[in-house]
Order: sequence, then structure tokens, then C-alpha cells
Amino acid sequence: MGGHFSMAYRRTLKRAIGCTGIGLHSGRPVRLELKPAPAEHGIRFYRADRDVEIACTLENLARLDHATTLSRDDVSVETVEHLLSAFHALGVDDVRVEVDGPEIPIMDGSAAPFVILIHEAGLRPLAVSRRYLKVLKPVEVVRGGKSARLSPADHFTVSYTIGFDHPLLRHQSITVRVAPHTFATDIAPARTFGFLREVETLRRAGLALGGSLENAVVIGETGVLNNLRFEDEFVRHKVLDAIGDLTLLGHPVVGHLEAVKAGHALHAALARELMATPEAWTLVTHPHLPVMEIPAPQPALAFDPS
Repeated sequence: MGGHFSMAYRRTLKRAIGCTGIGLHSGRPVRLELKPAPAEHGIRFYRADRDVEIACTLENLARLDHATTLSRDDVSVETVEHLLSAFHALGVDDVRVEVDGPEIPIMDGSAAPFVILIHEAGLRPLAVSRRYLKVLKPVEVVRGGKSARLSPADHFTVSYTIGFDHPLLRHQSITVRVAPHTFATDIAPARTFGFLREVETLRRAGLALGGSLENAVVIGETGVLNNLRFEDEFVRHKVLDAIGDLTLLGHPVVGHLEAVKAGHALHAALARELMATPEAWTLVTHPHLPVMEIPAPQPALAFDPS
């Protein structure tokens, strides 16, 4: 069950909870378990099959090809961004993520199953104040026609614009103020997507081996092969990815992210640029933030955590 919690304190889970699924890129079955952790533990991934722990930090960021990968001592955990996005938006600061394979299970391709897991586990406040990364000056990275920019704001807001060489995706744009309820209803259900014409190329490269219409939106030449959950589901998923990637900063963000045709690599480049510009940010506490409620999952997206 969910409950109320104060946004002024660090939080962990009330109890351990798990699920099973397959890896999107590896296609292999994997068991995931989320466990409570002490204050200041942060988000750490534990590869149970290799007995290696990997902290969720920019220093451990590895590959960014079609997913975000963390690595330490030649051991990696792939496709962490959807789970990290749910942690960031719902306010999970300290948690141990145990996984018995090289990839977080893709579930239905969105963050909604992870919202359900967190809701079922519940959140528990810790006796340590939460610190937020507040953006003080704009920081931007630009690569050709792609860009990502963080600028000062009173809340964490994401504005994202995408455009692809496809009639269905010429232009989509959205602005979302990131909060537990807006994330759970407007962003978390948005699924990862790909083009049918690229599937064979990805699989030859050892990627998307576990992909299917059950866990990704597939775009053909003349239409989408799935039923969409939102008319602009594609750009909403890019917002989901960006929230997850910025979790690597180690603190919830207070600022405005504006991204144009960006992706994992540009999100990471922006995070690194921010860290390299110490005058552009500071850490603050918010002792008078209101009490919020953990959003309940939507019934249509429910599944049975094991």
C-alpha cells in the first residue's frame, strides 16, 4: 500500500519487493528485487550472480547505446533508466536493487510497473534531510541539431521536443512539471519505441533481442503496430528517459530541462557539464515542502509483483 510522506526527508522502501521479466536487449530472463537501505546509501545496483555492487553515479556510467548502462570492475547493469526515473519522480533516495543478470527487466517498456512496485512496497522516511540540486545558472550542450539545457526554476520541469524522419514523428513536444502524481499518470505509462526498419539491424548488433509488441511501441512505414496509450507517447517516453538519466546526478533536480532531439548520450553530457560547472548549481534542503501522497497505480496497468 502507499501512504503519505514528507518531501523534506530522504526515503527508502518500507519492505522488499520483487518481480521477474526479460531484458530488452539481452532477451534473457532476469529477477529484480528492490530492498530498503539506510540513509545516505543512495541507489546501488547489486549483481547477485557476480557479487558486484554498482553505485548509481556518473562515474560508473558506461555505454549509452539505446539504453543507459552502469558498470564497475567489468561488470555492468543495463537499461537502468526506467527504474531510475520512477525512483527520481516518486522520491526514493536510498534503495538496494538486486538483479541476477546483466539487465533490468524491461517489463512492458515503460516505468509503470516500477511505480506499482514502489507503491506496493511503500515509502519510509529516514531521519536525514533530503538535499536537492538547485540549478543557479544555465548550462547547455549542443551537438548538431540536438541540444539539452538546464536552467534555474522553482521546480523540476522538463520540456522535450522530438523530430524524426518519419511521417508519424515529424514533431512532438511536451512540458511536464515532474511530481509523483504527474509522473505516475502522464509519464510513467509511456513505453519505449523503435522503428520496424531498424529491428533487424539492432538484432544483428546484439540489441533488442527481447523486444516485442508486448514491451515496445513499434513504428512501421505507414503506422504504429500497437495501440498507443497517449497520442504523443513517444515524446513522453523521452521525458521518462531524461528523468532517469538525470538521477545519475545523485540528488533530485530543481531546475528546467529543455531538450531538443536529445537522447541518453546528450542527457549524460549535460549532467557531466553541470557537474563540471560548480558555480551553476548548489545543494539545498527544503524543510517546508508539503506532505505528498504516493500515487496509486492505474488499474489498467496493474500486474502482480512476485
